[in-house]
Amino acid sequence: MKKLLFILFIPFLLMGQTDSNSFLIGDPLPDAPKLAARGEHRVGVKTIQVVNPDQIDILNSSKENTELYDRPLTLEVWYPASLDQKETEEVIYDQVMGNFSDPKRPLIPFKFKGRASRDAASDSSEGPYPLIIVSHGYTGSRLLFTYLTENLASKGYVVVSIDHTDSTFQDANAFNSTLLNRSLDDIFVLNEIARLSKDSSSFLNGLVDTEQAGLIGYSMGGYGAVNVAGGGYSEQAVNFFASSSKGNDALRKRKMGNPDFINSFDNRFKAIVAMAPWGMGYGVWDAEGLKGIKIPTLFIAGSEDDISGYEQGVKAIYEGAVNCERYLLTYINARHNIAPNPPTQEVMAPGLHIDEYLRYADSVWDQRRINNINQHFITAFLGLKLKNKKDYLPYLDAKGFAEQEPWEGFLPRTSVGLEFRMDKPSE
Repeated sequence: MKKLLFILFIPFLLMGQTDSNSFLIGDPLPDAPKLAARGEHRVGVKTIQVVNPDQIDILNSSKENTELYDRPLTLEVWYPASLDQKETEEVIYDQVMGNFSDPKRPLIPFKFKGRASRDAASDSSEGPYPLIIVSHGYTGSRLLFTYLTENLASKGYVVVSIDHTDSTFQDANAFNSTLLNRSLDDIFVLNEIARLSKDSSSFLNGLVDTEQAGLIGYSMGGYGAVNVAGGGYSEQAVNFFASSSKGNDALRKRKMGNPDFINSFDNRFKAIVAMAPWGMGYGVWDAEGLKGIKIPTLFIAGSEDDISGYEQGVKAIYEGAVNCERYLLTYINARHNIAPNPPTQEVMAPGLHIDEYLRYADSVWDQRRINNINQHFITAFLGLKLKNKKDYLPYLDAKGFAEQEPWEGFLPRTSVGLEFRMDKPSE
């Protein structure tokens, strides 16, 4: 009898184990659209530290006194890797839950698995590869989108995800730091990766092409991405920042019409993906500011977004960006969380604050399904804009989608619940 009970118990033991054939974050579901599948490259991942010197320390500055500091950033880099056939792509990521500023929600570390090999040798045989920079929300983490970062690296990109200082789960500070530094961090990382690509001591040497760069931003990352794309901030936004920053006017350099902002426009960025970008409902942009967006942009949103807004939020940014080629993918009835990884068992443990789960979940959509659809459309968009893959055009054909079901690349009955628009620049 004891032997029989042990045999019956074995399957339950195995259910808690994960091997390379088990479903991991980012893997395609049976109904995943075509381009959600991983590419042909094996994937490596490294963590690097960089420092942006002499930046405005807005948390300790005032109108009369501007303090400077060396701003540290942690980057996670995914890249095509050279692995023996026997080597597995498996990595353990360290994440935290909780709220840095809330004593009732202490920081709790947890781990989750991914499909990459830590510190693997790079494979430059088909390089250099286009660069993609990824920017999280407030609060967030460089590891919030591993379903997407690993996937894109497998398709021949170097993907660099930023931990934005003062804006992560572990170090969230006053919001003004995020308002000022988000687009500045993005531009610095582009320049820093360009420097490392020419550094013979760096694994990025000869691996990455920063002349073909894309930027993916979610929520506050989307706020920064719209600014990088040319969407200068409004006078209202600048005045609000100054009033809440002891009179310091540092955000004015990112305002529409300011020569410093115009001169900072970097045409190495060839494509922007703005996922639920925050700010429009708070007057961050006006019509003139949105006209400054010139880089092709894919907007992704939930129609019931209660953080960034939809009709007066993301959709309004899309409609105001009249001078760029732009696309809008909408998840009908989804809220704000149309970008992160799905929830793991750790964030679903009994007794936790509901927000630990809701950081990763939508109450209508299966987050794994959202992940697969994002992989599909972002692959098509970046492949077209950064690699000139013209065969991806049918996957972005909004006019064709209106006339057919299922959409190109989707299985029958699986494009339900989605809307897709495309508009050309007016100039």
